[in-house]
Amino acid sequence: MSDQETSQTPAPAKASPNRGRLFLMFGGAVVAIALVWGGYELLFGGKTVSTDNAYVDASSATITAQIAAPVAQVDIYDTKPVKKGDVLLTLDDTDARLALASAQAQLDQVSRQVSTIYENDATYAAQVQAAQAQVASAQAALDKAQKAYDDRKTLVSIGAVTGEDLTSAKAALDQARAALNNAQAQAAAAQGQRASNNALISNVSAGDNPQVVAARVKVQQAQVDLDRTVIRAPIDGVVAKNTVEVGQRVQPGTPLMDVVPIQSAYVNANFKEVQLKKVRIGQPVTLTADVYGGAVKFHGKVVGMSGGTGSAFSVIPAQNATGNWIKVVQRLPVRIALDPKELQQHPLRVGMSMDAKIDVSGAK
Repeated sequence: MSDQETSQTPAPAKASPNRGRLFLMFGGAVVAIALVWGGYELLFGGKTVSTDNAYVDASSATITAQIAAPVAQVDIYDTKPVKKGDVLLTLDDTDARLALASAQAQLDQVSRQVSTIYENDATYAAQVQAAQAQVASAQAALDKAQKAYDDRKTLVSIGAVTGEDLTSAKAALDQARAALNNAQAQAAAAQGQRASNNALISNVSAGDNPQVVAARVKVQQAQVDLDRTVIRAPIDGVVAKNTVEVGQRVQPGTPLMDVVPIQSAYVNANFKEVQLKKVRIGQPVTLTADVYGGAVKFHGKVVGMSGGTGSAFSVIPAQNATGNWIKVVQRLPVRIALDPKELQQHPLRVGMSMDAKIDVSGAK
């Protein structure tokens, strides 16, 4: 190698003094982070369980019609806040009013008929007494005719009277016996009529008579159907999923809308099954909502855990008994009640995302 080539060969680069310092700083930062993390786990590790798989929910009230009728007026719209008792919609009440008028007329007619039955009871009693008197009179006449016939028979045997007198006495006896039978039949008929009448009114007043009660119930049912033409909010909340339009004919049991009670909303937090060992009902929970961020803290408590995992209650549940089974960590919904005052200050809506952290430090 020539002197010129040797002079052109570059000298080896010297190590930068800052590189070692950077490595030392990085290593110190890693050690510091490890110490902080280790201290946190030592002090707080295992005392909380958290998840970001949590959502706001509420026990919504589904509004349905109780009678079939056209919609006459709609007083609400989606997102409208309502109070318990507010009118949501009004149905056409023409048929209901006619049915009520018909039931009231039927009740009046039945009441008059029953009143007549009670008024006739005294008449039936008098008829029974008169029939019994006729029976007594006919019996006396028969006894008299029988005695006359016996006397004539005795006189004929001794020749004191002729056979014609005996024949005449026999005819009078037969006539008296027929009159008694007729009087007895009339008395039996009067007694039967009164017994039938008593069966309708015995031990019950005119107002409590079964026929009157049945007619009154029909009036009450017709009044209820008329009242049901005005549909009111059963709870405080916000209207959602409204499907009602004026002129639409609704049918009983068809869902029309929901009223969501946001003031009593709760959270369903879906924890992994491996996190639930120390979770107990009544434990305190700290939550944050995506809509407000970490600046707003919600406080609640565990009030219950679902009876099964989400996959178990899905439309097509897992069939773990099949040969192609793959183990997947399951999640169990945990219900968390929220503080009503905090909900009033920072309202939530159903379906909003939440982060939940349960304090399990007191669990055994």
